[in-house]
Amino acid sequence: MAPPVVYQEPAVLRLRVVSAAALTIFAWASAFSAQRRALRSYPPAELALLRFLVASALLASIRPILRSRTPGIGDLPGILLAGLLGIFFYHLAILNGQLSVTAGSASFLSNTSPIFTAILAVLLLKERLGGAGWAGLGTGFLGATLIALGEGHHWQLDPGALLILAGALSWSFWFVIQKQFLTRYTALEFTTYTIWAGTLLLLPFLPRLVSHVRSYSPSATAAVVYLGVVPSAVGYVTWAYVLSQIPVSRAAAFLYLIPPLAVLVAWGWLSEVPAPESLIGGAISLVGIALVNRDRERASTAGARSPRTAPGR
Repeated sequence: MAPPVVYQEPAVLRLRVVSAAALTIFAWASAFSAQRRALRSYPPAELALLRFLVASALLASIRPILRSRTPGIGDLPGILLAGLLGIFFYHLAILNGQLSVTAGSASFLSNTSPIFTAILAVLLLKERLGGAGWAGLGTGFLGATLIALGEGHHWQLDPGALLILAGALSWSFWFVIQKQFLTRYTALEFTTYTIWAGTLLLLPFLPRLVSHVRSYSPSATAAVVYLGVVPSAVGYVTWAYVLSQIPVSRAAAFLYLIPPLAVLVAWGWLSEVPAPESLIGGAISLVGIALVNRDRERASTAGARSPRTAPGR
């Protein structure tokens, strides 16, 4: 009897997927260092606004090529709420937190969002979490606590670390909100509309951005433009391509590379290395996140869409 035929992805497709995933990982890992560099000149609110003005313009320019659908009127309140939580509050919390937290530690803390997402899914979506999942929650929070202590002085909690954790919680609410929309929109479409909504909410900071434009250093402005082009626009497009080609559970495995790479980028770009407690806490957090994700993938029904579709930066 002939052996069963095992389907293998074409080599060209695998290369494209891996290349897109690698570009996404680098884009999002480098965002934390770019933010720290830009924060030397830009206040957090003005930085966020300029970044997403750039990203919004780029996404608007490629929208006709991608033939994105126009959102329905009934979906606009949900999209506005997603922009409030996923762009406005998340990035303001992350940027204000990075005023005192290193880029590498910020990446570890912000990537605890799957842990908060799991809790919200249990409370709001009535999803189940097994023993490994609950163990992962405890492990993840232990790691986050070590990071927060390591970024403080004399083993005190750093307020900036708590702000970044609040941002991760806000991002988790966005994951839960987007789950209902991803049955009607692609990941890229919904991400684009979320970015536009968040940019709209940031527009009240435009007068301050314009009035102080001459005081911002060219290198800081270049870092902000980089954030708008690479991590925001390009990163979301390449991540959407990855999600369109392979299952979310496989794609999520790539994301574990972001915090370690963020530490290396910060080391090379900013000569910045987190405290030993932060590095240990980051490793513990990654173990906790892996346990939570593994438990949720096991519990998910066949064909179900996970809310962890686009953890953007």
